[in-house]
This record gives sequence, C-alpha cells and structure tokens, in this order.
Amino acid sequence: MTEPPAGPGARSCRASLVYDESLTRYDFGSDHPMNPVRVDLTVDLARAVGVLDGLRLVDAPDATEDDLVTVHDPALIEAVMATSNDPTKVDLARGLGNDDNPTFRGMHEAGRHVVGASIEAARQVWSGEVDHAANIAGGLHHAMPDRVSGFCVYNDVAVAIRWLLANGARKVAYVDVDVHHGDGVEQIFYNDPRVLTVSLHETGQMLFPGTGFPQDSGGPEALGTAVNVALPPGTADAGWLRAFHAVVPPLLREFAPDVLVTQQGCDSHRDDPLAHLALSVDGQRASYLALHDLAHEAAGGRWLAFGGGGYAVVDVVPRAWTHLLAVVSGHPLDPTLDTPADWRDQVAERLGVRAPSRMTDGRSVAYQDWSGGFDPDTWLDRAVQATRDAVFPEHGLDPLM
Repeated sequence: MTEPPAGPGARSCRASLVYDESLTRYDFGSDHPMNPVRVDLTVDLARAVGVLDGLRLVDAPDATEDDLVTVHDPALIEAVMATSNDPTKVDLARGLGNDDNPTFRGMHEAGRHVVGASIEAARQVWSGEVDHAANIAGGLHHAMPDRVSGFCVYNDVAVAIRWLLANGARKVAYVDVDVHHGDGVEQIFYNDPRVLTVSLHETGQMLFPGTGFPQDSGGPEALGTAVNVALPPGTADAGWLRAFHAVVPPLLREFAPDVLVTQQGCDSHRDDPLAHLALSVDGQRASYLALHDLAHEAAGGRWLAFGGGGYAVVDVVPRAWTHLLAVVSGHPLDPTLDTPADWRDQVAERLGVRAPSRMTDGRSVAYQDWSGGFDPDTWLDRAVQATRDAVFPEHGLDPLM
C-alpha cells in the first residue's frame, strides 16, 4: 500500500485568498442545497485555526460584461440581467427558474462577483504576485455558454482560464475533483489543445449531469485533452486515490502546463446528501496535498484553486476547505487538530446543530499504487483502465504501464 506524503515539505509558498463577505450574496435561498453559509463557516474556521494568517486576503472585484462574453453568449447575460432585476421573469430554455437554479434578485451581480474573484486569483498567480491563489466561492463548473446549469450561473473557472490564455499562458491544465462531472469547463475547451481538462467524478450512469465517460476525450483538434474518470458509486478513499494517482500525475507531467487550475468540490464525501461516493475529509485532504505537489512539479508552482460543490454544509465543507486553504498557504494542518470550541459554539448558536470536534474523520489514506497492475474484475479498475486506454496514447504514454 502507498501512503501519500504528509505535506508539501519545506516549500515557502506565497499565497492569497480572494474573498469578501459579499460573495455570499450568491444565494438561491435557505432551502437550496447550495447555501452560502458553507463559505462563511469555512472562512470562520480557517481564521480560528490560524490558516488565514498564512494567506494574503484580497477583496473580490466584479467581472465586466467584456469578461463574461469571453465564455458566455450575450443573450444569456441579458437573460440573467433581466431575471436579476425581476425574479419573476424565468427563462427555462436557459435554465433560469427551475429547481436547480431558482431566480433571485441580484443574480447577475452575485454571479459576476464570483467571476471577478476568480479572474483576480488568476491575475495574481500569472503576474507572479503569489504562487497560489484560491477562491472558495468559485468553481461553478456546470455553467454553459448559453445556459445556467447545476447551481452555476456563470462559469468563473472557464472565464479565468480564458483570461490566462489571453494574457500569455500557452497551456493550462484543469483538474476537477468534484463528485459531479465538470461538464461546462470541458465543453468550453473541448476542441482547444491548449487546455487539458481532467475530471474525476461519480459515473454519469448514476449522477447529474449524466456525462463524462472515458470515450469523451476531446475534439478533432484536441484529442486526448478531455480526460474523464467515471467512478463507481461507493468509491472510498483508497479507491479514489488509486484512480487519481493512476491518471492525473502522469498526464500533468507530460502536458507540462504553465498553470494548474483545480476545482475542489467536496461533495465526494460519504456524508454529502446529493451523491454516492464515500470519501473522508482525510482522503480529500490527501488530494489537495497531491495537487499542490503537482503544481510545483509540473506547473512551475503556479496553482489556482477553486471551491465547487459540497452540501454537507456544517459537517464537511468547512473542514475540507480549511484544509485546502492550509495546503494553498504551504502550511497544511495536522489532521488530528481539534476544531476550536468558539467556532463550534458559533455554529450551534447560528444554526442549532453540533459541529465536528476534530479536523479529521480518522481514516487512513493509504492506497494500492497502479504499478502493481489492474484487476479487470473490479468496476473501479475497469473504469480507470478505460480512461488510460482512451487518452494516454494521445500523450505518448503507455496505458498498460
């Protein structure tokens, strides 16, 4: 069994968090799964355990319409603006006003603010002001050029990648560990050989958006640049990490991007109410450490990290993303750390529920390395091998090694 490294070693990372409280205005309502309280609680926990001390805190600017049209159709932007002014104006053809994406006053302004935060994070990394930057309110990876989708109004990830390419980046790698397929980002760059999109997600046979299979591997000008690992339901830490390490590191090393962009939706956790994987906070933390190391190894240390999904808003999201921010800062937390009593009291007073007492779920993160070969009798290994077979040859890699 392989045990992931405990942390990123002695590297000194200049890092920032793009955040201000107005980002929580991206709010579909108190009954919606994507409650912005999860972002509030994360920042409060990160502050309480000292993580914010290692991060430059930067206010989020607004994106302009010129920024938005690098990805989105003007007709969509106009529809969102109209809905934003009058939430009774639904537009179901563009995904506005359905159960996933209920309309709310100020939707356009809230959406463009998230995009602006992601552009600012990209700017800081590309300019060299910092090595790593995070926007945990971002990661809205389902939004399409012509419609909102899956809780995502504007695709801040895709706009940030477009910004990087417009400002001199030759190649960008995007790794998405959300439990749902990163379909919007993939579709936007499906035929662009400059962008490698990698998504590890619960198979679309079982889960929204029903896409993201190994054979979906890029357009005719970009074969092999869309990478999909469609995982069976019930996959836990050992299987997930086995799949990740069998696919992501060799591809990133070969692609050699100028910047690594990642989406850390933590709805892969076993307690998430909307999906069926079984990771722990410890397994998610191990993926953050691996992505940090790969940013330094394959992308010159340039790393742009986003939030994403995550609907266990008290038990999972604050701990997972506090670990993410700690890794971004270059100072990962000891997973056995207790959560501060003051933070737990705040959660109880604010939400009337008991918060977790420790930053760990107490799980091992050991996994079986792929070098020992794969077992065709297991769904997980068949899924991983299908991905390797579909894309590795396009990068000059042997799918059987």
